[in-house]
Amino acid sequence: MSEVLESYAQGSWFTPTDEGAPLADANTGETVARISKNGPDVAAMVEYARTVGGPELRKLTFHQRANILKELAKHLMGYKDEFYALSHRTGATARDTMVDVDGGFGTLFSFSSKGRRELPNAKVILDGPLEQLGKGGTFVAQHVYTSRPGVAVQINAFNFPVWGMLEKLAPAFIAGLPSIVKPAGQTSYLTVAVVKRMVESGLLPEGSLQLLVGSHRGLLDDLGPQDIVGFTGSAATGTILRNHPNVVSGGVRLNVEADSLNCSILGPDVGPEDPEFDLYVKQVVTEMTVKAGQKCTAIRRVIVPTSMAEAVTEALTDRLAKVKVGAADNPDVRMGALVSLDQREEVRKAVKALRTSSELVFGDPERVEVTGADDESGAFMSPILLRAEPGAKEPHDVEAFGPVSTIITYDTVDEAVELAARGQGSLVGSLVTNDEDVSREVVLGTAPWHGRILVLNRDDAKESTGHGSPLPVLVHGGPGRAGGGEEMGGVRGVKHHMQRTAIQGSPDMLTAITGHWTTGSRRDIGDVHPFRKDLTELRIGDTIASAERTVTRSDIDHFAEFTGDTFYAHTDEEAAAANPLFGGIVAHGYLVVSLAAGLFVDPAPGPVLANFGVDNLRFLTPVKEDAVIKVTLTAKQITPRTNADYGEVRWDAVVTDQDGEAVATYDVLTLVEKGEE
Repeated sequence: MSEVLESYAQGSWFTPTDEGAPLADANTGETVARISKNGPDVAAMVEYARTVGGPELRKLTFHQRANILKELAKHLMGYKDEFYALSHRTGATARDTMVDVDGGFGTLFSFSSKGRRELPNAKVILDGPLEQLGKGGTFVAQHVYTSRPGVAVQINAFNFPVWGMLEKLAPAFIAGLPSIVKPAGQTSYLTVAVVKRMVESGLLPEGSLQLLVGSHRGLLDDLGPQDIVGFTGSAATGTILRNHPNVVSGGVRLNVEADSLNCSILGPDVGPEDPEFDLYVKQVVTEMTVKAGQKCTAIRRVIVPTSMAEAVTEALTDRLAKVKVGAADNPDVRMGALVSLDQREEVRKAVKALRTSSELVFGDPERVEVTGADDESGAFMSPILLRAEPGAKEPHDVEAFGPVSTIITYDTVDEAVELAARGQGSLVGSLVTNDEDVSREVVLGTAPWHGRILVLNRDDAKESTGHGSPLPVLVHGGPGRAGGGEEMGGVRGVKHHMQRTAIQGSPDMLTAITGHWTTGSRRDIGDVHPFRKDLTELRIGDTIASAERTVTRSDIDHFAEFTGDTFYAHTDEEAAAANPLFGGIVAHGYLVVSLAAGLFVDPAPGPVLANFGVDNLRFLTPVKEDAVIKVTLTAKQITPRTNADYGEVRWDAVVTDQDGEAVATYDVLTLVEKGEE
């Protein structure tokens, strides 16, 4: 008898005592593993996540969490052969598996990179600029994101047992939220295998990841206002979750990714001789056959000009006829099996409903020629292409979650937009066109109904990742029927798992709370130049107040001649005087910044290794000849790099004139040695 799948709860593996129900190989019908409805104590898992996993994660900075994800991805890469072999048993070909397994690892790498590049090496994220609430500057506010003392519960679909888990885990982990993973039963054996390798790596903080295999009954019963649920699956199940008391009135956050009748529109400018025509046909067939069409982003509605319907139908049928269906591990096979015989029956029922208003133009839902497998035992199905009658309702209402697409025709661009909207909200739509006017009209018309839109043409085709590929740096979700949620999106996904709060107080209090120097806070002007301090010595608020420097006419003339910047405000007395903004010759803004650098830079070699940029530069007041400037430079943010012997320091720079008026403000960015602890 095959093994009964284990859950991972409260730091150990839980084995059910019953024999469970069989999970079948999608290709052969053989039993891969068994699954029990009897799982561990869910309430105890939630409590363990909150009391052990959360505190352990929140001890770490964003960079430390991000580095763990990177090392975890590298560890998992060493077991790809193991995961590929199990993935084939779900009906996934090598191409399908790459999307799921490699795509999941890539998502970990991507979030690790975003976390280290775009977030501070700290535990608080500042959101937007400082808000001054009082005229004197003593009462200010700062929006911040902080980690929530809750748990992220993910309820996943069967089609992506690896990527589906990791794309939810990565942003939650960086946000400091422990995860409880509930995989779909049919393919849970692959999720279990990946989690086992993750646990044995020793990289994860205790309690930061738990796995619940089997029934999810009662999973939301012990959740509260600090917890988040991420669900991927049917709209019917999503509705059940939305009506759970803890979601309705208990404050549990619920993110839903549900049904999606995605469309792809062929622009009216495209003819059979254009490269966009071939791109369109290839994209539709790819989306029909990858994962046997079992993708929430697959193209279900093929929206084409009426004049192009015959050409598109012929091209699609020709290409679909070349698709070999069969055993997922057979290198000649293009499309594998559906995940189960039950799922195939569900797709057949949906096809039957679609055929009430659509003509079958390719495929047979009842039979298909199979390569390298027994067509009686496996859940194989032919790609199905339908062509809708004018005004057909079913293609916009019925989702066949398999290799099924329906051709729908339009006569005007406005009609194409209206047809796209009849999907009632989709994860992704695409438009294939080389006409910029068509692109603008269609995208602006369809954007409110989509979470993502791909505009494909001859220029971006070579680099395009395709209609159906969610990317970790972009939001994945959609309005209406698609669930209304958002996942991934780079740092947006991290913030989704955190709490945004407006902090009001004095500048000094905000500096103490956020660890980021706040305008108006104390400046510490000491005896040692801040540039002589390494990161172990430097403190937020360390300041240099420079000597003064007169900006002479010869400085301005030399800068104009040396740089070639001979704009009239710097070189033409009469024209400069006539400009009400200047009233005479003024210094170049970049001259002012250059002179300021000369006032605060310490020239000797030392802890400051390099200046790598300037942010938020603003020239506030023109600097006229013979003005006297000085600069105040304050350590604003200190970010040690976890994988280098130096870190980044952001300095607040304010250049003032002889009247004390600020003439320029900006942030100076430097790399500084860490020094000895």
